[in-house]
Amino acid sequence: MRPSAARFRSRRVKLEKRLHEGLQAMGLELPAPARTQLIALLRLLEKWNRSYNLTAVRDPEQMVPRHLLDSLAVLPYLKGPSILDIGTGAGLPGLPLALARPDLGFTLLDSNLKKIRFVRQAVRELDIKNVEIAHARVEKFHPERKFDTLIARAFASIAALLEAAGRLCAPDGRFLAMKGVFPQAELAAIGAEYRAEVKALVVPGLDAARHVVIITHASTTEHKPDEQGTGDRQSEGRGRQDHHQH
Repeated sequence: MRPSAARFRSRRVKLEKRLHEGLQAMGLELPAPARTQLIALLRLLEKWNRSYNLTAVRDPEQMVPRHLLDSLAVLPYLKGPSILDIGTGAGLPGLPLALARPDLGFTLLDSNLKKIRFVRQAVRELDIKNVEIAHARVEKFHPERKFDTLIARAFASIAALLEAAGRLCAPDGRFLAMKGVFPQAELAAIGAEYRAEVKALVVPGLDAARHVVIITHASTTEHKPDEQGTGDRQSEGRGRQDHHQH
């Protein structure tokens, strides 16, 4: 084996180990083929990043927690069968989630053509069958159907997200707004027509607070009691919300 090939294999093994250990720590089980595809996605992102500046994270070892594990942290909160990733950027979190859940259909939406080109290439090279790609601003996006889960990882604010994409959510669907620190001010700005619940996310290797806000229509009967005891943040109770700084 040539030295360069040996180094490549050593690095791949290291990345696979970090991904596997991170998934185990999060209580997530993915089959080996899915984990292999996730590492292939990482390698492709690293390659394109050299020329197209898709992400500020350059080190593949840091990409594991900051891109792969962070994206997969919301896996337990997906409601199918149709998922919309709003402002997917370089396919995050949509591509990792699609690889982890091939039984669900994902639409990845972004207005940045450079990033959409990367997503198209990744879908083609990795032969991802359950992803559709849409190049548009969310305000100009008019699909034929509504979605069961709408995810936003880098959208400006929850209120702006609901205003721009509320029409795209099925009556019993949900929004997953991925946030850093507990978004107290953003929760206070959510209208009474919505119900919001906050979950703290633990991402191994990521030394930063992460939360997901699960937003449903207040009128829906599908809402379930919160699974992890972080509390149900309903519109009428926002004035007395506690501050969780995880």
